[in-house]
Amino acid sequence: MNEPIAESRSRELAAKAWVEVGALLDLQLSPLGLLAIDALSLKRGEAVVDIGCGAGQSTLQLADRVGPEGRVTGIDIAPQLLEVARTRAVGLGQVRFIEGDAQTVSLPNSGLDAAFSRFGVMAFADPRAAFANFHRMLKPLGRLAFVCWRGLDENQLDLLPLRAAGLEGRADLTPFSFADPVYLRETVEGAGFHNVKVQARDQKVSSGDIDAMATVLLKVGPLGKILRETPRLRGRVEAAVRKALARRVNQGQVALNAAIWIVTAVA
Repeated sequence: MNEPIAESRSRELAAKAWVEVGALLDLQLSPLGLLAIDALSLKRGEAVVDIGCGAGQSTLQLADRVGPEGRVTGIDIAPQLLEVARTRAVGLGQVRFIEGDAQTVSLPNSGLDAAFSRFGVMAFADPRAAFANFHRMLKPLGRLAFVCWRGLDENQLDLLPLRAAGLEGRADLTPFSFADPVYLRETVEGAGFHNVKVQARDQKVSSGDIDAMATVLLKVGPLGKILRETPRLRGRVEAAVRKALARRVNQGQVALNAAIWIVTAVA
């Protein structure tokens, strides 16, 4: 299988998995995304883009902030996720979705008050060019805020299941491409932004009980990617992951630490 086809197939499998566990995944990620949304201090009537909007939960949260007189554009490369997002946004006239690569998508120059992303900025082939594209879309003094992962070694949410499965060495580190805060700051500043702030945050997140957490961790994230590509491992891995999660149960729930950066900047 040649590389472009392999990448396309990998994205399709990932999108299918995200759709299957969408509600549980939203429980995990929503509190983290809201930290960056709060940092934007959105006003009613403003126009904002949601970069890598996925199944649309964060887009709807943005729409709630800007109100019916505002405008929210969600961009994602996965049609399966956008189908879910469009269904969720029925009746919201201020929301629209675009299928495309956010690093090259062509929205009008200087047309947006704010740009946001919830874990949608880590996989760009050319990160500086991508952020330069976001900068181009923003009005003078437009705001940028996004949340991304710190290093795998700091993220119990992904590290615990990988170690339980004995597969830490096989993890795809793309989601952690902005682990280095110096590189992260230089990338955003190099795209033309100023007043760049990179804030570390640790927060426990959960999808619920052992069953719920295992369902998510075995489908998405670094371990989920390995199992999508090597499904024969699932039987052995699932037992090990459930055993590790069982040691983390507190009042029926399993919460694991998410280590993130909250990044804000001005165009």
